[in-house]
Amino acid sequence: MSTLSVNPSVDQILAQMRVMRAAATDRMAAAPTPDAAPAVSFGAVLQNALGEVNQLQQTSSALKTRFELGDPKVDLTQVMLAGQKASLGFNATLQVRNRLLQAYQDVLNMPI
Repeated sequence: MSTLSVNPSVDQILAQMRVMRAAATDRMAAAPTPDAAPAVSFGAVLQNALGEVNQLQQTSSALKTRFELGDPKVDLTQVMLAGQKASLGFNATLQVRNRLLQAYQDVLNMPI
């Protein structure tokens, strides 16, 4: 029994690969392209993130105050979760600030 009859030839494999590539290219060309996302400035994104962190901290503070005053609708779990969310948001914001500051300093220290 000949090995050429059992194994496909290189030309056959290359032909199959070309057919598969053409089919994939046709599918990609026919796929609908997503609408372009509206351009958002970095400053707007940063300001929005800072606003969200501020809101988390205000919510945490308000829940702590309500719990301390004995509001029956606020339990310790809510207070602790709100505090952790505010802390996590603040720490993430602090890390972003530190990285931005480091990038700024790296750019300033680049040789011209």
